[in-house]
Amino acid sequence: MAVKPWSRTWTFFEGDWHEGNVPIMGARSHGAWAGTSVFDGARAFEGVMPDLALHCARVNRSAEAMMLAPLVSVEEWVGLARDGAARFGKDAELYLRPFYWAEAAGFSSIVPGADSTRWCLTIYEAAMAKPNSGISITLSPYRRPSADSAPLEAKAGCLYPNNARAMVEAHARGFDNCLLRDQIGHIAELAIANIFMVKDRTVFTPAPNGTFLDGITRQRVIGLLRGAGVEVNETSLRYADFETADEIFSSGNLHKVQPITRIDGRALQPGPMFRKARDLYWEFAHR
Repeated sequence: MAVKPWSRTWTFFEGDWHEGNVPIMGARSHGAWAGTSVFDGARAFEGVMPDLALHCARVNRSAEAMMLAPLVSVEEWVGLARDGAARFGKDAELYLRPFYWAEAAGFSSIVPGADSTRWCLTIYEAAMAKPNSGISITLSPYRRPSADSAPLEAKAGCLYPNNARAMVEAHARGFDNCLLRDQIGHIAELAIANIFMVKDRTVFTPAPNGTFLDGITRQRVIGLLRGAGVEVNETSLRYADFETADEIFSSGNLHKVQPITRIDGRALQPGPMFRKARDLYWEFAHR
């Protein structure tokens, strides 16, 4: 599988902006070998940065959950993000990634030293999906960990290899993404997004149960739909529910709201509830 080249990138590190993918860790950095890193992802597109402050607040909560020190205030993160985004064109589609990691160990070699916490902000060009460009999904054989076996309250780098192997397995079978279950067999999320389904004009989405990230865009979409009079049920869902759904769509920071156009061998169309969710989100983002 070919490695994608870096898109145009700016990184704020050690008090200044640097162009490109700046080296920030060594082989002995705790964040590198022990996986003690957290990040978040905000978006800039069409001149807006929806929910930027919420993403910046979440990376600080993630740092605390990973036993790191949240050294940067939300206001500082937001200011740096706006400053960095200005280095690109006003209509650039950007991914903004605030990032913390431990440089050294604490009282044990596997424990991060909070006083060694370091940070950076990386902003890079990342195209967003076109409005109706859908993806295909299947069921992954892999599952999400439970809250007693992984730091699921953090958006931690160490959690992503599990979803990456799920994505690789799905790609090998001809699918773009996949649904993962929790430890008792309920659907949790897609490998890189939260998931929604529609049945008889009612929207359903997995209830947050500590096994997946309750995404900021997910929360926003739910609030917007309910505000528009749509019934949204957060509940336990099985794969069979998605196999017979009228519509399926996803929410996430990368593409915001995106339709699912195939589940296994069954074709779907971008439906009216997907279009309502996307339109409401775009209206909110520009408001």
